[in-house]
Amino acid sequence: MPNAALRLAAALLLGLAVIAPARAEPIHVEHAQGVTELAAPPKTVATFDLASLDTLDALGIPVAGVPVIAMPASLAQYADAATPKIGSLFEPDFEAVNALQPDLVIVASRSAPQYEALSRIAPVIDLTLDPADTIGSAERNIRTLARLFGKDEEAEAKLARLDGSIEALRAETAKAGTGLIVMATGNRLSAYGPGSRFGVLHSEFGVAPADPKLASAIHGEAVSNEYILETDPDWLFVIDRDAAIGQGSAAALLDNELVRRTKAWQKGQVVQLDSANWYLVGGGLSALQASVDQLAAAMAGKPAN
Repeated sequence: MPNAALRLAAALLLGLAVIAPARAEPIHVEHAQGVTELAAPPKTVATFDLASLDTLDALGIPVAGVPVIAMPASLAQYADAATPKIGSLFEPDFEAVNALQPDLVIVASRSAPQYEALSRIAPVIDLTLDPADTIGSAERNIRTLARLFGKDEEAEAKLARLDGSIEALRAETAKAGTGLIVMATGNRLSAYGPGSRFGVLHSEFGVAPADPKLASAIHGEAVSNEYILETDPDWLFVIDRDAAIGQGSAAALLDNELVRRTKAWQKGQVVQLDSANWYLVGGGLSALQASVDQLAAAMAGKPAN
């Protein structure tokens, strides 16, 4: 081949090398069950975790599939038929998930045992919260999602507001006396102490526990109205599980002669928490801010916005 032809062929090869797209580096996502590798930023996302749905919604990230559940008011837009349903919080509809062809599936807590099965369909990450570090693990999860979708700036601004709100709340709870958090469901009451699924009230929101010896079991410790009177908290915080899952209300369990004799009742310091935020949405970005705002409003003796 003449020299001119050789030079032309070399130039063509060089040009092709310049214009050929560089192979994207895989994205490694650390989560509660290890590390998941994504070939590219995800575009079609399905989530079984309402906290993650709350965060994605707060950051303006579209979601392709959600579980079948009585959605809290803040996420009501995902309840209609326009958003495909992919099973319950515990049991995936694997055919529905596969039909979406997602490039990311999110599980946490209730759905975490389905991690391996769902991983046969698409990459999965487990964003289960660490009850020993609720806020820290929630903020890590929020940053993980923000990084995947290029929403770091928006997330950091919202997290800065959240951290400032928690700091201000702790200044108030430090002088508020003791608190007890109970969950009412059906005809049963359960109390939760430090280190439990709702222990963030004490460990990170700063409310002194009325019963420091309360077990930290995941489902709480079954208690009676007599126990509440004996513990006699300055503040009584109530999660109505039945209301959270759309099955009526169990709050009336606490309206009785014994509970009315507590300091919390007599001081008007019984707080009906936003049960969906506490029981279902947990570490979501908007839900966390709303929970802190509600507690701060209660400490100030005024209704939350």
